[in-house]
Amino acid sequence: MRVLISGGAGYIGSTIASACLDAGITPVILDSLVTGRREFAEGRAFYEGDIGDGALIDQIFTENPDIAAVVHCAALIVVPDSVADPVRYYRANVAKSLEFAGHLLRNGCRRMIFSSSAAIYRAGEDHTVDEESPLDPQSPYARTKVVCEAMFADIAATQPIDVLSLRYFNPIGADPQMRTGLQLRRPSHALGKMIEAYEEGVPFQITGTDYPTRDGSGIRDYVHVWDLAAAHVAALERFDSLLPETSVINLGTGSGTTVRELADAFNRVVDQPIDVVETGARPGDVAGAYTRSDRAERLLGWRARYSVEEGIGHSLEWARLRDSRLKG
Repeated sequence: MRVLISGGAGYIGSTIASACLDAGITPVILDSLVTGRREFAEGRAFYEGDIGDGALIDQIFTENPDIAAVVHCAALIVVPDSVADPVRYYRANVAKSLEFAGHLLRNGCRRMIFSSSAAIYRAGEDHTVDEESPLDPQSPYARTKVVCEAMFADIAATQPIDVLSLRYFNPIGADPQMRTGLQLRRPSHALGKMIEAYEEGVPFQITGTDYPTRDGSGIRDYVHVWDLAAAHVAALERFDSLLPETSVINLGTGSGTTVRELADAFNRVVDQPIDVVETGARPGDVAGAYTRSDRAERLLGWRARYSVEEGIGHSLEWARLRDSRLKG
């Protein structure tokens, strides 16, 4: 099987590509390199360009006529940035995804897996959600995912393409073989900030401490990126049997971890514990949620295998290697 991965030189997309290769699936990478890294596409069929470039999409399908499915990972994803510049986010995530869908239809693509987000949910009082939970996105980034899901559903209802949305919770870790990891030296999420604090010998700031959680800090479902990648392989292999049953699957561990608990786990992994201080919430941040659904296990035969501590360990290992693997 040959699969086109948009955003395939990014953190998640490149890890999915590695998992595909390991499973005997050939990835074809499309990435504009706005946030992706050329190094993550080395040794793989790679096209540099934009998902909205119809001529490039036509070329990809002409040169790879046996592409059986598309994994659409290309997106901007930083919540505070989306608050500061919503026009950029709607243009990149929604307008270009619509153009991309048109190009796929023109080239006879019949299957798409869409990288969606659990940030679209309104969590219950216990902070859990399933695929039927109400949607209540709290940032422009999250709203772009809701718009795209609805847009793709409308297209799939009348056009010859099926779309499966995989709603990710909070990815951590790196490819256990260290082929790829977070390309950013200073990522904005909690674990990235902990690693930064650890490397610089400064306190880690908990952003927001009055959420209605068990310790006041935000709660997330931290899922290892390699587990996410394995779920995509399972979805590709079972795609045609899934859509009659569902078009949406949550990908999470089923366990919630607060930011304070993540810091405690981090300090159990490292040799020199970090100090923790409290500060205000960032724009667009929410209390958070974790999945209570077993749909992924039932339909994909998938469940998360890696622990939070293992995800932290792999993130730290990648952070030590990052500058030697990436050229700038």
